[in-house]
Amino acid sequence: MSRRTALFVSPHLDDVAFSCGGLAALLADAGWHTVLATVFTRSVVPADGFALACQLDKGLPAHADYMALRRQEDADAAAALSVASLRWLDLPEAPHRGYGSAQALFGAVHEDDRVSGRVQAALRGLRDECVPDLVLAPQALGNHVDHQVVVAAVQRVFPGGTIAYYRDTPYAIRQPDAAPLACVPAGAVRLVGIAAGLPRKLRAATAYVSQVGFQFGGVDACAAALSGFALAEGQGVAAERFLGAALPV
Repeated sequence: MSRRTALFVSPHLDDVAFSCGGLAALLADAGWHTVLATVFTRSVVPADGFALACQLDKGLPAHADYMALRRQEDADAAAALSVASLRWLDLPEAPHRGYGSAQALFGAVHEDDRVSGRVQAALRGLRDECVPDLVLAPQALGNHVDHQVVVAAVQRVFPGGTIAYYRDTPYAIRQPDAAPLACVPAGAVRLVGIAAGLPRKLRAATAYVSQVGFQFGGVDACAAALSGFALAEGQGVAAERFLGAALPV
């Protein structure tokens, strides 16, 4: 009998590890074929404007290939999670698509932003190649436009009964009462105990060295924040929370 496949869809190079790396590790342990596909991974060198500012505030020089660095971090994180297949869909992040400020980044998707069709096409290719039994997608907590685009594209490409929605972290930590995007189906909360996978989740998360200082205040602070959040999600037992499809662990 062929192995079951779980497709983890990550808007950016870190979202899955921060948000549901525990589940990814557990499914790999259980014999699933795990695929990690990150949508917005394209290098744009040199960057300028707000995109450059988003690079400089991570402490990187203007001439650096920011996304190449992040892709290597992603490969290291995927190895920590025993990901079987790592995919980068080579689409540009929002600051390279006309979103010129933090306010725009967390607002409405621009009417002239045509990236959604390209995301859908890339995901259809993955669907036809991998035939996933389970798809993990963000809830778009925090309202980042790239997360909004990914949620809508996933819903257009995959059957609803196969999609489970993870809580976008660190937005879920910063905004505990944040609501999922309106199109995310309400329903039973799926709580997955991740104690066995937590050490690997933390190794994966802290592999994103370019991000953890900006997002959490450093490597140690990242590990402490994600550990504490997992315990809060499970009310004393390390866990991750999801909406949507039932989970096999």
